[in-house]
Amino acid sequence: MNKKILVLGKGFVGRRLQAEFGCQVSASRIGCYHDAEKLIKQYRPQIIINCIGATGAHSVDDCELEKDNVLLANSFIPLILAEVALRNRIKLVQISSGCIFNYDYKKNKPINEDSQDYFLKLFYSRSKIYAERALNVLLQDCNLLIVRIRIPLLDKSHPKNLLDKLIKYKQVIDIPNSVTYIPDFVRALKHLINIDARGIYNVVNSGGLRYPALMRAYQKHVPEFKFRIIDWRKLGLTRTNLVLSTAKLQKTGFKVRNINSVLEECVKNYLKS
Repeated sequence: MNKKILVLGKGFVGRRLQAEFGCQVSASRIGCYHDAEKLIKQYRPQIIINCIGATGAHSVDDCELEKDNVLLANSFIPLILAEVALRNRIKLVQISSGCIFNYDYKKNKPINEDSQDYFLKLFYSRSKIYAERALNVLLQDCNLLIVRIRIPLLDKSHPKNLLDKLIKYKQVIDIPNSVTYIPDFVRALKHLINIDARGIYNVVNSGGLRYPALMRAYQKHVPEFKFRIIDWRKLGLTRTNLVLSTAKLQKTGFKVRNINSVLEECVKNYLKS
């Protein structure tokens, strides 16, 4: 890509985008507006991709124990970067989350970008909602792209990868959920940047993934692997299960693959890596 891109964040998604874009990387921490402004003067990017975020040390439940850090990473830093981007006429790409909504499986209608039926039971979800609601004010005046991803699935081993987690757990729930296959996410993000897309986009694969389907795809190549299906309602965990609409993304001309069509590819590449 011909634009100068600065990726912020050294987590699962941040490191992947740094490698894919071959772009500038900052190791600096952002705690205030001055910190962000220094980065702009140092790197002089045309685009900032913000992957800074807190998801909890082990799970989103841990966000309840570190509220200050979570608010800074998920709520305050996006606002600081948006203000810097606005003042310096820089495009900001905010990597957000789809785990912010309630969902009615009885209606079976994917959630579009305009929904405000928010899921408030998790502090993690609330911290993401705070940022999105505040950033929404700047959509008319700032070159701002908000990209919602959900439950990352990767074709290589990584602790944050859904496949790694399910293999480790060996017990899975059976309810459709939107999932972002990371190789497709990278292609979608490049596409959205190339067309200078603005506003909010759900960047997930179409359809809903039932976790047993992924486990069976893995079991096909590793026959000795065993798993069992459990009732998610009996786990006692506060979680949001949902399916996001990809209609808006598809209207940009990007071909969105169904999540179930990538499982074989994902597992094969995973086992080769």
